Amino acid sequence: KFASIKLENKKALAAYIKEHNGIDVDVNSIFDVQAKRLHEYKRQLLNILHILYLYNCLTDNPNLDFTPRTFIFAAKASPGYKRAKLIIKLINSVADLVNNDARVAGKIKVVFLENYGVTLAEKIMVAADVSEQISTAGKEASGTGNMKFMLNGAVTIGTFDGANVEMSEQAGVENMYIFGLREDEVMARYRHQTGEVQELYAGNMPLKRVLDQLIDGTLEPSHPQIFREIYQSLLFGDYGMADPYMVLRDFDAYAEAQAQLARDFQNKAVWVMKAVLNTAAAGYFSSDRTIQEYNEKIWHLERI
Repeated sequence: KFASIKLENKKALAAYIKEHNGIDVDVNSIFDVQAKRLHEYKRQLLNILHILYLYNCLTDNPNLDFTPRTFIFAAKASPGYKRAKLIIKLINSVADLVNNDARVAGKIKVVFLENYGVTLAEKIMVAADVSEQISTAGKEASGTGNMKFMLNGAVTIGTFDGANVEMSEQAGVENMYIFGLREDEVMARYRHQTGEVQELYAGNMPLKRVLDQLIDGTLEPSHPQIFREIYQSLLFGDYGMADPYMVLRDFDAYAEAQAQLARDFQNKAVWVMKAVLNTAAAGYFSSDRTIQEYNEKIWHLERI
């Protein structure tokens, strides 16, 4: 029954995507969703670079055993946040590349939904199979979108950060996909500058290829340097260090977690069990419990 309801919700979102974006998506694919404010620390950039990596894998090996995926982004950037707007442009450029390449047809689709707000969230959250909560560890104060996705049976892929920590305590870490550097490891890199990023670039060929595609015309042949600012920030930094939000440092761990997630999705019984357990465990995040704790610790009011 749970799977049937989820499928109907995915069909409704697919119809919305067709109407507003003109893109046909496979409702049996993984609906992998990152819907939140666009900010560098929330790492939509990690997500889209990984999609470009998957695209490269499929174009190199069309017969690769691959679980079809629909990657859905929904976000708004602050009016003056130039870098965030450039990342939105990057997402759409990768979408144009992937969605129009017959070699990956039926395997990957990328969708950016405009004007994200409550009405659109109501369509997205009930249809998501995967919830992307991949902020740099130590940067996310809490987050509530991850709880809303959890309540609707989406399985979280994320860092050990913010409310993800409490969610893993409630649902069980085995029913989530936790990856990447922990907060203390991130802070250690801020304190001690090393050549780690340059070593990654020189030694990790799939990652190097993705980064080079930002500036070699793969994405925007008529404006090949449009994403150089992102390339420069990742490799050389503009906040006093290269890769300030640990996108490159967490890339391999994220790719491995995504690969495991895709394998698990193929086993419907296992996947639905994870999803159901996430929904069942979401009760802890009720506002009733929160208010009760406030009262016990702060207000000390009598119940009426």
